[in-house]
This record gives sequence, C-alpha cells and structure tokens, in this order.
Amino acid sequence: MSILGRFITNNSCSPFLARRIIEVKKPLERATVKVCGLGQFVLHINGKKVGDHELDPGWTDYHKVIEYVTFDVTDMLLEGKNVLGAEVGNGWYIKNDEHYTFSFPEFMPKNPNPYRPFGKSLVLACNLSLHYTDGTQEEICADENFKVAKHPIVQSNVYGSETADFSLLERGWNTVAFNDCHWECAALVPLDEEPEGQMIEQFQPPIKVIKSYEGKYLHTVFSKEKSTEKEQPSGQCREIYDFGQNMSGILSLSVKGKKGDEIRIYPAEKLNEEKDVDQMMKGWCLLNTVVTIRIGEDDVWEDYRQKFTYFAGRYVAVEKTNAASEIKDLTGNAITSAWKKSGTFVCDDKRYNQIYEMIEKTVEANMLSVHTDCPTIERFAWQEPNHLMAPSIMFMKDGEKLWKKFLLDMRTAQHKKGDSFFDYDGNRIEAGDGLVPSQAPCYIPNVIPVPGMGSFYDIIPWGSSAILGARWHYWFYGDSSVLEENYEMGMRYFQYLKTKRTVEGFISHGLGDWGNPDNELARENIETAFLYADAKALAEAAGILGRENDKEGFLKDAREIQKNYNEKLLVKVDGKFLYKSFEHKGEIIKTQAAEALPLYFGLVPKEAEADVVDAFRETLEEKNCFSSGEVGLPYIIQTASKYGMNELIADYIMREEHPSYYAFVKDGMTTLGEYWEKNPRSHCHDMMGHIIEWYFTGIAGIEPLEPGFRKIRIHPWMPKSVNTFTCSYDTPHGTIVVRGERINQIPKFEITLPDMIEMI
Repeated sequence: MSILGRFITNNSCSPFLARRIIEVKKPLERATVKVCGLGQFVLHINGKKVGDHELDPGWTDYHKVIEYVTFDVTDMLLEGKNVLGAEVGNGWYIKNDEHYTFSFPEFMPKNPNPYRPFGKSLVLACNLSLHYTDGTQEEICADENFKVAKHPIVQSNVYGSETADFSLLERGWNTVAFNDCHWECAALVPLDEEPEGQMIEQFQPPIKVIKSYEGKYLHTVFSKEKSTEKEQPSGQCREIYDFGQNMSGILSLSVKGKKGDEIRIYPAEKLNEEKDVDQMMKGWCLLNTVVTIRIGEDDVWEDYRQKFTYFAGRYVAVEKTNAASEIKDLTGNAITSAWKKSGTFVCDDKRYNQIYEMIEKTVEANMLSVHTDCPTIERFAWQEPNHLMAPSIMFMKDGEKLWKKFLLDMRTAQHKKGDSFFDYDGNRIEAGDGLVPSQAPCYIPNVIPVPGMGSFYDIIPWGSSAILGARWHYWFYGDSSVLEENYEMGMRYFQYLKTKRTVEGFISHGLGDWGNPDNELARENIETAFLYADAKALAEAAGILGRENDKEGFLKDAREIQKNYNEKLLVKVDGKFLYKSFEHKGEIIKTQAAEALPLYFGLVPKEAEADVVDAFRETLEEKNCFSSGEVGLPYIIQTASKYGMNELIADYIMREEHPSYYAFVKDGMTTLGEYWEKNPRSHCHDMMGHIIEWYFTGIAGIEPLEPGFRKIRIHPWMPKSVNTFTCSYDTPHGTIVVRGERINQIPKFEITLPDMIEMI
C-alpha cells in the first residue's frame, strides 16, 4: 500500500474517469490533496481543474520511483457537498502502440529487450487531508467509494496520438449535480499488483503552458491515396495550418459537425514539396501521429484539448470525413518544465538573437520532467546533454531542481550486480555493476552494441552526467548536497568504467564524437578524456566532502590516465606537439575535438600546450567551420574562446551554409536541428546548442571562480558586427548584468553586480 493509501482502477488499459462526492462538515482552515495517477492524471474539484500543471506526474522508472503531486485546494472546497474527480491516461505506465510508436530502425538488429508495461491496468491513488478550524482533521483516500467510467479519450499514445469520442462525453461529470448511478464502483488494485516504486513528492518544476500559438490557415492540399508505408496516411483534401513555432505542445480546438463525423489532425515539423505536412523523418521512420476527434452531437461546438500526451511540430494538417464539419480556435499551447528564466541576452545584431531564441525554444520543447533528445521520434531521456549542455541551459533557465530530478533518475537507473538483459540469442547477460545507462529512465533498453557503431546503452559521455552533471550543478548553484547525494553513484560508475579499459588503457566502446559530420569519431581520444575528467571531478567532490583518502585515490587514477594518454596519443610532427587520432593507425590525423578536449580538461603537459593550441587552431582554419559532433563541440567552442579565437567562433556560427547555427535560421527553422544539415532527421534537438554558454562566458565574459558565482571574473568581448548588447544572469546571490556599447569604434562595458558577489 502506498503512502497515499490504496490504488484504485477500472481494470482497463485505456483512460478512465473517477469521481467521488465528499462532504466538508465544518469550516475549513486548510485542505491539501496528494494525487498519483499512472501514467498521467488530471485532477478536478467541483468542475474545475486543480492547478495549472500538465502531464502530472513526472516520468520515472515506475518499478523504482513514483511521483505524487500535492495541491493546496483550500479555496476550491465548499462547506457541504463537493466532488473530487480525476482523469487517468496511459503515458509510459502502459504504453499504447496505436499509430506511431518508437521502434528501432531496420539497420539495427531487433531489440531483444522491448518495452514492458509497468502494470496490468491504469491506476489512481489520492489522499485528501481536511484541516478544520476547530483543530480536527479528516482524511479521504481513494477506495471503492469512488465511481469510475470510460473516458471519452478512448486511446492515448505517449508519442502524441489521441482519439476522442465525444459520444462518450458526459457533461458535468465532475460536478456535484451529476448523477453517477450508471457508473461502476472502482476496484481496489490487489496489493501484489500495486505499483512497486517508492512514492516521493514531485519536486521538479511542473510542466506548464508558457505560450499559446494560433494556428493560421495556409492553404488546402489534395494529397494522393496512401499506397505504401512511406507515404502520408491521407487520401482526401487537407487544410494546412501553421503555428509559426516548432514546439512540444498541448493541442486544443473546437469542432462542430454531425454526430459520428471525424476530424483528424496530423502534426509535423515541416512541409514537403507539395506543401503538405511531412511526417517522414529523413527516410528514417514515418511519424504517423494523429489526433482523431469523433463528433458526439449534431451541430454543437465541442471543445477538445489533449489530456495525456502532447504533440510535437509547427504545422498540422486537418482532414475531415465530412467536408461540412468545422473547426475553430486551433491552438498550439507550448509546454515545458523549464519555464523559469535565469539569464537573458540581446544585442543589435538580430542574428545572435535569432540563434539564442532558436536554442532556447529547443531547450523548452525538450524539458518535460525529463530531458528528451527530441519530442518527435524517441522522447527518450538521453543523458549526455545533462553535462554537455548543462552550462548553456543553466545560464538560460533555472535548472536547480530539474538537474536534481535528472540525477535522481540516473541513480535510480544505475545497475547493481546481478542485473541482466537478454542477448540476440535469448541468453541472459550481465549489465555490469555500477553501469549508468545512457537513458534514465530507460523504457526500451537497447543493451546490445550495434555492429560497426558501438554501444548505445553504455557510453561514457552519457553516463558521465552522473559525475559531471552533478559538478555543473554544484558550480552553478553552490549546493554541495548535490555532490553528497550523487557521490556513491559517481564512484561506482567510475569503478565500472575502469573495468572497460582496452589493453591500450583506453575507453572506446561507445559512440565517440557522436554527430561528427566527417565521421571522425576518435573514440579512444574522446572517451578516455572523459575518464580523466571523471577522475578529476570525483577528486574535487571527495575533497569538498572531506573524503581525503578517496581524493588521493582519484588523483592517482587521473595521473595514470594522463600518463598513458600522452604516451600513446601526444606526438611530435615537424618538431611540434599535437594529438593524433588513435583510430587512424599508421598515419597522423588530427581533429578539432581530439585537440580541444585534452586542452579543456588539462591533460596537456605544460611544455606542449602552446603547440597543441596551434594544432587546434589549424584544425579550425583548415575547415573554416566547426567540424564536430555534439560531444566535442562544447569543448571546441570553450577552448577556442579561452585561447583568443572568439573572432573565429563568431564567423563560424554566422556562416550561411552548414555546419552553422545561423544556417538553421536561414533554413527557416525555429528550433535547432539534430545534425549540421538542411532538413535533419529531427528539427528539435538541443544537443548541439552549446554556443549559448559562449554568449555568457565569451561575449559577456562571466567566469565563476567559486561555486555559486560568489566570486567571479568578468572579461567581456564584443563581436565586430555587434554595437550594443545586454546580458544578465541570476546567480544564487543576485543578478549580474553586463552591458556593452561601441563608442567611436571602441567597445565600452558596464558591469552591475550584487553586493554579495566579489569580482576579481
């Protein structure tokens, strides 16, 4: 039994409604309700939705951790009879596979570890606590006194599809006056079938609507009948609408027609050559996501709003089975957990502002209680941006509680000795004690390395968020408790990584510089640099936590990794030091990432530093662009800035051809693409948005010298195309503001600091 009491159900895997009449017997002082509906829920009291949250509770591994949500409902209850109502839908708890649902592509072997439901039916638990003015208290929990009924949302899919049958809609179901005699009594979930996870209160920022976008009619297209799986599911005219912004959103509209008529809505990130919505992800898969609304009454406006899922895209196509049906108020309500800003940047060169806004909107669309890779194809909580993108996001958004949630998910997902999966032959294989998987929570584990590509489950730049993500949190917010909470996880993960070293002493089983446009992955160089960074970060954490023996052990590990790294990778060519890519046997190949990472992490011997900087600059100038994937890119940008190459950075990000940030703007995209290319597979990936960190550290020049920005250095710089800029960042000790203005061709800067911050 949960801390909220028993779970109830209607013994169905489809969405359901629940309600109960309760009586407030005396004057109330305070009333709070704790609720958990799995997978997603919406709570009502007396006909009104409680709170402004969307998609409660946050996604977790429900076998291990389940979140409940607490609401203060004092002002919603009346003395006398009231009704408590709830809507419960699928989410990840019992994934519905109608319409698009993720599956691994054909070039990958069939996954022997597929998604498995977390329960036999959708469930609800709640605890309403009534505190009366006379000092007495009453508690009401979910039990057989609740009535349940089928939801008019008859199908809900976590990837954005829903089917609403308004013939099942019972108006006023959540009001006291409603007669529920035809509803069934709720069933108690048997104790041995109740959700297994530990119940905790939801603590990360709730998902909220941050802006609503009107769907503007563009045109009508007449599309071909669907003849293959690669074509859009169509066959009739489609009205195309544009929200003007790619987003993760709650779709809402009103419909009118004849009972039984259907209106089908297909969201997409882009349009094809025929100006129809294009749900094909660059030949990778068809996102046949569709919202279907079945009209329940003749000639009456009926309001639809997504309940248990969200759409992703900028455009929608509207199909009608009856051309006389009408729609109005078509709206995309953009949602995010990252609704609180922590920083701003604006300048007179609008290109910088466009890039900033594009990346910020991408971050918002992928922050939904977990940090997704994209809102379209996977919706998986890949972990690598939780350190690679951490400074960029933390400068823009308040990430304090979000990162604590991400780190909790990683601790929850970390494997213990004996954890196992199936291989392709059906044999059990050990995961590995201490392994932190690349996704957390991970709903569809792909634990077998893909031939020729490496492991997608066990990747050091992904798992290292357990260590480096915690470190970034400490440096931004100055709270050492995050180091304490995650120290054991990081220590166990590092010990696991040491068992994965090759005979040459490298880590090389992952994906290397993932997304590199030249396919220069440099696995040994990249992944072993992270092993060193992990050792140094753990040594720092151990020192802060007073674990001196651990600190010395990690520093010894770091020295050994550094010695081996430089012996095997640092070479002299024409009398100058550089790092060669280990993947190219018998020849000297250098890449931007292979030179930048050792410089950034401090692997380079002092006597070789100037040479390696020169080699790094050469890799930039030879390409005249950033030729890097998501893993190397933040270190390339920050290393270039550190060593006086800000002009190169400014030039590269403003190129009008890929690879370039501004090229995405020129392509008409409002969110950042997955790879450096026109029409990428996903149009909403924040994984390469690292340039935002440079806005704050390279242009505004804000450099923390102590955790929490208690002590800082500021060294601003102004790009040639910029004449004025203003940058602000809300630290735990107040707001830093840096302003720049070019006066008589000379940049002048004004810095405003709170009294509690010391500037060196």
